[in-house]
Amino acid sequence: MTLFSLARKNIARNFSQYFLYIASMVFSIVIYFTFVTLKYSDIVSDMTKSSQKMGSLMSGAAVVLLFFVAIFIAYSNSFFMKKRKKEVALYALLGVRKRQIGFMLFFENLLLGVFSLVIGVFLGFLSSKLFVTLLIRLMGYDVVAPFTFSTEAVINTASVFLIIFFITSFQGYRLIYQFKLIDLFHASKKGEVAPKPSWIVAILGVISIGTGYWLALQNLLTSEAWRILGMFTPLIILATVIIGTFLLFHSVTGFVLTLFKRREKWLWKGLHLMTISQLLYRVRGNARTLTVIAILSATTVTAGGAVYSLYYNINDNVKLTDPNTFMYEQTANVDNEKVTSLLPNTIYDENISALFVTFEAKQLDSAMGTDGDKRIYTVINETTYNKLAKLQQKEELNLKGNKATMIDVQYHESLSPKYAGKTITAEKKGTTITLEGYHEVPVLNLMAGMTLVVTNEQYKELEIQGESVQFRAIGVDDATTDLSKKIASVLPDKAQFSSAPEDYQNGIEGMGSLLFIGSFLGLVFLAATGSIIYFKVLTEAEEDKSQYNMLYKMGVGAREMRKTVASQVFVIFSVPLVIGLTHSAVALTAFSKLFSMDFTKPVIIWMVAYTAIYGIYYVLTVYSYNRIITQNNKREG
Repeated sequence: MTLFSLARKNIARNFSQYFLYIASMVFSIVIYFTFVTLKYSDIVSDMTKSSQKMGSLMSGAAVVLLFFVAIFIAYSNSFFMKKRKKEVALYALLGVRKRQIGFMLFFENLLLGVFSLVIGVFLGFLSSKLFVTLLIRLMGYDVVAPFTFSTEAVINTASVFLIIFFITSFQGYRLIYQFKLIDLFHASKKGEVAPKPSWIVAILGVISIGTGYWLALQNLLTSEAWRILGMFTPLIILATVIIGTFLLFHSVTGFVLTLFKRREKWLWKGLHLMTISQLLYRVRGNARTLTVIAILSATTVTAGGAVYSLYYNINDNVKLTDPNTFMYEQTANVDNEKVTSLLPNTIYDENISALFVTFEAKQLDSAMGTDGDKRIYTVINETTYNKLAKLQQKEELNLKGNKATMIDVQYHESLSPKYAGKTITAEKKGTTITLEGYHEVPVLNLMAGMTLVVTNEQYKELEIQGESVQFRAIGVDDATTDLSKKIASVLPDKAQFSSAPEDYQNGIEGMGSLLFIGSFLGLVFLAATGSIIYFKVLTEAEEDKSQYNMLYKMGVGAREMRKTVASQVFVIFSVPLVIGLTHSAVALTAFSKLFSMDFTKPVIIWMVAYTAIYGIYYVLTVYSYNRIITQNNKREG
């Protein structure tokens, strides 16, 4: 029997143990193959104006994915090698040469990799239609993509993953040379050393995380801490949170579990004593692994939640910046009749009189520093504003005390000027305008610039001090980008045509591609996260078989043992998840403040989706754990 055939039989015999490892590799290959396929896809290039940008995004995502997958495969492979050490030792004990054992492990791992690669590329091809269609739909296009097969994508994927598999296979080859025979027999019993809990370490952990949270939630423009630390602040936040998370698993969780252990009435019911005792070791002993899981979860949820929140709010943002479906400036060479001939039934079609006025605005320096003493504002009177507000079903303004108000769509509490009570002076005749404050609800599209609403009397006074301008504001139901392009084609560039459908399409296209990439990278990270815990817990299940077999012989029922397993695994899965979600909640709160947007609903949706998929790994792990101890009890019984 050749080493190659022996390796093949070993895989067939232990396929159930390798299944999740293979499934995770296949999933990673499918996602990578998808990214590479999209990079070379003519369909995506033809559908988007930003195909070059899309190609860059896909290439960058592929590099990140490749780096992560390489680490994950190497990490996963080390778990399986640890599980195989006793088997390797038996081969050595039976007189098989180290070189032959090394080649057997090399071929075995390489076969697993090649098998995963073939399945992954095949499934990637079958799912390419779904993925391309999903991307195009996320980008706002109603198109069903055909099946696409890219030779370049196959060569790229095969080359990259064969190198990864060759390296991990070489790790397997070196295994037999790295340990003594006795070490191989006892390797499965060696885990991470369980550190002793310390009050000092626990307090330091809480302080470290608290410091990171406090810095993250500070106003980055007005905070003294951010001013002092400068560009190093994000790195300090990241470092304190990671260190604090490790110390949390190192000692804080140990103290919490110790408190449960002191509740004697509860402790002696069922198998609670065994559950707590094992958890005290598992959580502290796996502090590094659980820290990695928590940070990966936090990174995945934060990045995905932020992108999904921006995508989710695109429609609201466009409605805010483009309250009129179409708007343009009526310059001398604009043919309004051509535009009218292209329009379907309109909700409204208004000609708007406005002024471009240059003001001395020294009092309106923002937190970002002075923008210069002179500023040009688009001025409309109160009647014009209220007329459009009524057509757009918005609240009307009521200016009091002959004061004006500034329409600042992008108002930010920290960045924007404090308008209330400030004055600005027209450059020509020196008319002074006092502001009563600002208003965030516009009636003109953003292309008109910053809008100042004044009383009718003030407007008449400013007419001789500013440049008169006419806008056309149009409201249309169910307007399309095709209609927008037709209108744009008959207007000169000087008209500064503004289109809500076009802006929505550009926004949905850009954020949709980011959401697609972020979602699939997140799924790969999630698959890796769940798989790492799965491998770790099942490795420990092999060590616990004898303990559960002893309980079985003592008459403990299978139901009670299943309950204990479910409780232990639930803690191992839930603690890093809860900590990771807490980290991401703080980070996303900071992002929402920075962007002045409400991320609550999309973030909750994203977190629930992440938790649901993560929960599938918990169910699989509990099932596999119970299967291991049940089969062992039957054999021993």
